[in-house]
Amino acid sequence: MTELSSSPESGTTTGTETSAGPASSPVWAPVVLWSRPEEERAGTPLLVLLHGHLASEEDLMSIVDHLPEGFTIASVRAPVAMGPGFTWFPLAQDAGYTVEKATSAVGQVIAWLDTVKAAHPSVSLLGFSMGMAVATSMLRNRPTDFAAVVGLSGFVVPDEGSSFFKDGEVQANPVPVFWGRDQEDQVISAERVEFTHAWLNGHTKLTKVLYANMWHSISVQELAHVREFLGMTVAGLSPAPR
Repeated sequence: MTELSSSPESGTTTGTETSAGPASSPVWAPVVLWSRPEEERAGTPLLVLLHGHLASEEDLMSIVDHLPEGFTIASVRAPVAMGPGFTWFPLAQDAGYTVEKATSAVGQVIAWLDTVKAAHPSVSLLGFSMGMAVATSMLRNRPTDFAAVVGLSGFVVPDEGSSFFKDGEVQANPVPVFWGRDQEDQVISAERVEFTHAWLNGHTKLTKVLYANMWHSISVQELAHVREFLGMTVAGLSPAPR
């Protein structure tokens, strides 16, 4: 199976907006790569890409050509510089992890999204690895804001009693979610996979697909399935050709 690396080179982009990271103003101003210039975005469905741990906003731009053409795509850089890239919050096994740090990062993305979403008839999310945790947490905080969510080789964050997560509302208004992974992925723990599977089954309209020989990565076959899923679930997009 042909695979795309989990840290691919940047794809073609026609718009970049940058800052040094979380701003001193109330709304975070992240580094964002856009698939279209600003004057061409209005009226198009928005798809927000959320990269994984130690990656960057360039990480997922190489998959843009595999996604439906009707989207405006925004790839967002995580707020915390770490190692060769950036992260959204500490890993669960790190001493510094708290659910509050996770929800704080997610809240920053939501606040930024609130500043740009009015130009678009719908917003969908696509997250890889930790980016899936961010995407599903955004859904859990804003249960009616998103048309669809795509999670690739990732997981859902346990709520630990935090009021940030409005899971009852998510369950009452289930959103289409695509979850793709390889059972041989050694990065996401079995415990996290089990929790993610149970949560998605109980709260969303889940499409789950397992892939072989993909490991902790993204395959061309998976992207074909993602394209079809988005084409069928997001209004204003033509279904993917068969």
